[in-house]
Amino acid sequence: MTDLITLHPEAQAQLFTDARTANTFIDEPVTDERLRAIFELAKYPPTAANTQPLRVLFIRDGEPRERLLTHMSEGNRAKTASAPVVAVLAADTDFHEFVPRVFPIRPQMRDDLAGDVQGRERMARFNATLQIGYWLLAVRAAGLAAGPMGGFDAEGLDKEFFADNGWKSLLVVNIGKPGPDAWFPRLPRLDYDEVVRHA
Repeated sequence: MTDLITLHPEAQAQLFTDARTANTFIDEPVTDERLRAIFELAKYPPTAANTQPLRVLFIRDGEPRERLLTHMSEGNRAKTASAPVVAVLAADTDFHEFVPRVFPIRPQMRDDLAGDVQGRERMARFNATLQIGYWLLAVRAAGLAAGPMGGFDAEGLDKEFFADNGWKSLLVVNIGKPGPDAWFPRLPRLDYDEVVRHA
């Protein structure tokens, strides 16, 4: 089947078939330039009305990392403490302020969204989650491993880091080169006929 995919088999393996969630990392820094390259690649795939509500907070070592660790679930603390860099991926519920710039064919959508706080938050969360998928693939495309985690106190983390901007954390991702015993065994995937129907 891989011969029906135009992406080179090595790239398919790097992005999809060989890629796994990393649980350990070597002590090799991830440069700011590489983090920017990840962003520059991940920003292009689609979101509704090009709204792009994903926001990213990178946390390295020191006091900010210690503050982050207090909000991580116990099973995620050690690997989060040892990763070269950690990204908190969040949704900006005030993304509508950028609408006139990112969706200039309908700038009035900004005012429509301004009056619909609940709908705007749903839209922000859905589209930021969509962007997270792109973002994780971009981390892999940059030759790094990602360790995405949902085990954290989102409300506490938001108060700790996002009190000034109202971002809503969705996922915490450890990033770096994989270390020893980084991978759990590959878990089963559902088959095509279990997942797909044709109408």
